[in-house]
Amino acid sequence: MKQSWKFPVVALACAFVPAAVVTTTAHASPWGCNISAIFDQSGGPTNPIPWLNGTDGNLPELQGRTSAVEYITGALSPNQTVERFNVLGTDLGIMWDNGAGQVLTVFGDTVGLSSNPACGVVGDWRSNVLFRSSDGNLSDGMSIDSSPVDGPNRSREIIDSLKVTGVETSSIPTSGVEVGGVQYVNYMSVRSWGGSGEWVTNFSQIASSRDNGETWQVEPTSARPNLPLTGNANFQMGSFVKDGGYVYNFGTPSGRFGEARLSRVKEASIVDVAAYEYWDGKSWVPNNSDVATPVLDGDVSELSVQYNNYLGKFVAMYSNEWGALVLRTADQLTGPWSAPDVVIEPGAVPGLYGAYMHPWSQGQDLYFLATTWSDYNVMLMKATL
Repeated sequence: MKQSWKFPVVALACAFVPAAVVTTTAHASPWGCNISAIFDQSGGPTNPIPWLNGTDGNLPELQGRTSAVEYITGALSPNQTVERFNVLGTDLGIMWDNGAGQVLTVFGDTVGLSSNPACGVVGDWRSNVLFRSSDGNLSDGMSIDSSPVDGPNRSREIIDSLKVTGVETSSIPTSGVEVGGVQYVNYMSVRSWGGSGEWVTNFSQIASSRDNGETWQVEPTSARPNLPLTGNANFQMGSFVKDGGYVYNFGTPSGRFGEARLSRVKEASIVDVAAYEYWDGKSWVPNNSDVATPVLDGDVSELSVQYNNYLGKFVAMYSNEWGALVLRTADQLTGPWSAPDVVIEPGAVPGLYGAYMHPWSQGQDLYFLATTWSDYNVMLMKATL
């Protein structure tokens, strides 16, 4: 499970940071040497390289129907993400079909090799980066075509953050979708990190790109402030699904200890938060997030939902309260959802989190991306349905 020692814990009440403060200018990361200082004060490993890339270079070995296929990022990846994009360590890997023959993948907090000798080996913090892939044969891994860059061999941060602890520490993508040739990413503005699996957000919000992820604009009309006693607090993280002219958005609170609720909006109105409807357990209620009731119970962590042609059902994948990676199915997005089917047992892959399904998975093979904290890199995995 992703740890929280990256930043000092600041015990502040959640406050809304206006969307206007998050810009999308393409400039070098301002973190410099700060990341080394954060590592040092964490109590974590003094040498960050084993922390980022493991100690033996091996993928996890699993029994049964799930296997690890290939590292997608890091020094051990055939994609050479360090040399090509200065991505030495990253996490998550939210995927969606861009509608034009590629899968776009956005990652969370990303580090690379430092260009400043005073920083040591690791630096160049970015809150998020994006890769593109047209690889349709996933049995031997997922090759990366390109990434938005802002210099030679450096993936740029696509959605900026203030990088001020206790104000806005980072901006982390949680879901992506294509509508009418436009790419949309839902992200959370992280105010501060707390205990393991806990963090506080300022708001969730959508950013859009009309040039296949090269440049991004925030959409202020989509902002959901994380204010106490409001339904928006249940939609700080999400998972987009297109179906029948609507974009459905499964929402969970910030952190890893909340149930999933459901909203939807006509595709053309995806960035208008006032146009959303909310499932109250019986019907759709317009513009009232307070009424949304859980459709996936238990602790739903880093949720991914999509339709699966082989099963003929919608599939939800996430980590639960015991640290197991589970899969659930339903005929309709509103449910009822099946009982959790364990894909990876708790502890079978220590420190595993995130399970983001590849939209081009075919037949019985369900491919997904996951991260381990010990490696802090993303790997392609496969589960047999």
